[in-house]
Amino acid sequence: MSLTGCSTPALPRSVPAAASARPSATGVPVIPAPTAGGRPVGTTTLYLKDASRPDPWVPEAEARELMVTLWYPTRASGGRRAPYMTAKESELTLRGKKVTGVPYDLLSRTRTNAYQDAEPAGRRAGLPLVVLSPGFTMPRGTLTALAEELAAGGYVVAGVDHAYENYATTFPGGRVAECVACDSDGDPGFGTKAVGVRAADVSFVLDRLTGRGARWEGSALIDASRIAMVGHSIGGASAVAAMLKDPRIRGGIDMDGTTYARIPKRGLSRPFMFMGSAGHAPGGRDNSWDRDWRLLTGWKRWVVLPGADHQSFTDVPLLAGALGLGVPGTVSAARGAEITRAYVRAFLDLHLRGEPRPLLDKPSSRYPEAELCAPERKTCE
Repeated sequence: MSLTGCSTPALPRSVPAAASARPSATGVPVIPAPTAGGRPVGTTTLYLKDASRPDPWVPEAEARELMVTLWYPTRASGGRRAPYMTAKESELTLRGKKVTGVPYDLLSRTRTNAYQDAEPAGRRAGLPLVVLSPGFTMPRGTLTALAEELAAGGYVVAGVDHAYENYATTFPGGRVAECVACDSDGDPGFGTKAVGVRAADVSFVLDRLTGRGARWEGSALIDASRIAMVGHSIGGASAVAAMLKDPRIRGGIDMDGTTYARIPKRGLSRPFMFMGSAGHAPGGRDNSWDRDWRLLTGWKRWVVLPGADHQSFTDVPLLAGALGLGVPGTVSAARGAEITRAYVRAFLDLHLRGEPRPLLDKPSSRYPEAELCAPERKTCE
């Protein structure tokens, strides 16, 4: 892939075993249980069709089709655990990443913590909404650990598969959309196009989850005045684009993604947080965050994990052990998930709930791997 900081490189193959999460006794990956809130988590999947626009990657498709997974609080105390992805999605993802030596359906057997199609719980207009956007070529399920954590803490979470931008999206009836965009990711202007497509996708998803166009049975539980977006890699870059397009999004987080959408000179005044690996330190090899930082005129933070890898903010390290792969960097799979959950949750609690979170104001002895950066001085501590 050619999008530095936004594409999803091939899964790593060599690193000390201690850096990877242990698979279960049956040899399948396990998503760690949520630590926030104590609420059980339910999940369901929505098929959405935007007839107002053709698909930007497949012009002969007259409508843009999306698959969205929702995670949310429930009162359910049992039931069937949700699948991580389908067997075909697992196969195409592993083939796309050139992973060999394991059954191609292995990712579909990953153990999750959410109950499939459980009834949503909460008071009317009482739950903030968080949209998650994954990295390029990666399915929405690869942000499951974060999604389940947020749902257990009282958020509705919508993970969006941006069709034709990952190795496999399964539509109703078993039809599978493969990665058409992978054929053009080296083209000039690809990043700008991709974040624009995702911004439009997110606005459409918000239309279908809130207001008169709501399509989900639990939509009445969502507080449409408290919406944020979090993304990884090009999904994080898309958080900027989506906020510029849609004022309903009150805050955003970019996890290790080079940005493309240009913030106007008047600035972006809503809360925003950058969270990345060493390559995204101030003055580092990627200057897009330095450029955008000056135009973020509201509350903002810049967090760097020097020992992290590009994928440390996703489920990929948690899957690596069962796949016989290693994870680069010095932050273990479990620790990466814990830190990502903590900082993302703190941002959302502060800006969507108004709850003070000192974690965001100074270096933390609990998470010494994470540094708060002062870009004006090109320092992090």
